[in-house]
Amino acid sequence: MKKVVGVRFKTAGKVYLFDCCAFVLNRGDHVIVETEQGLELGTVVVPPSFREEDTLEKALKKVFRVAVEGDLVQVEKNRETEKRAYSFCLECIKELGLSMNLFSVENTFDGSKLTFFFTAEGRIDFRQLVKMLVKELGARVEMRQVGIRNQAKMCGGIGRCGRELCCSTFIEKFEPVSIRMAKDQGLSLNPTKISGQCGRLMCCLTYENETYLDLKKMFPPCGSIIKSSRGEGKVARHNVICDRLIIRMEDGQELEIRRDEIETVLEHEEEK
Repeated sequence: MKKVVGVRFKTAGKVYLFDCCAFVLNRGDHVIVETEQGLELGTVVVPPSFREEDTLEKALKKVFRVAVEGDLVQVEKNRETEKRAYSFCLECIKELGLSMNLFSVENTFDGSKLTFFFTAEGRIDFRQLVKMLVKELGARVEMRQVGIRNQAKMCGGIGRCGRELCCSTFIEKFEPVSIRMAKDQGLSLNPTKISGQCGRLMCCLTYENETYLDLKKMFPPCGSIIKSSRGEGKVARHNVICDRLIIRMEDGQELEIRRDEIETVLEHEEEK
């Protein structure tokens, strides 16, 4: 058995498991842990628990110690370094005429390495830029090109729903989103109405998609000819949440009926 604890380094970031050792930790505690990048400060989000070692994917790194006031001061100093590095990098990008969009800089806890995050249309030759950054900042430099969805997650913002972006508040991993999900839920297929701040399809299209698919199995597909107490008609649309469907009569009139009003499905057509 091994005592493990879940630690997160960023808001809505992935939760990593660490060997808790003999430390007594609670949710919300700040800890210094060993990572591949060296020591880092994280926050306990999953309290310590015992797990069988054979259930763990790999050997866990350890919690080095509980964070003290001086560690939090160090983090604030690192934030100031990040701001200075960001401003200087923007100047260098402009001077070199590089077609890249720098949007964030992250400093390691010990200040030995700075990671610059950017987006770009294609590959960028940033070798000269790295030389200028290393000379000015006196630290190791890594340039990391990421996708537009990752940029939205790191920068945050307000979605069309009026709430903070899901990706920057609680989504740990991006799931595939397709236009079919919007169609299955009866949403507008206008890209401007179903796209998020990042310009990609909204992540929330996945939230209820499985429920819609399960409910639609109880309905005759669109295009089917059905008979009800109000006559025969072709299924035009579904309103699965209200358990209703819209049928188009022979005269072109559309009626909304309850699903339990369906008497017979006269002709079954597969939905395209």
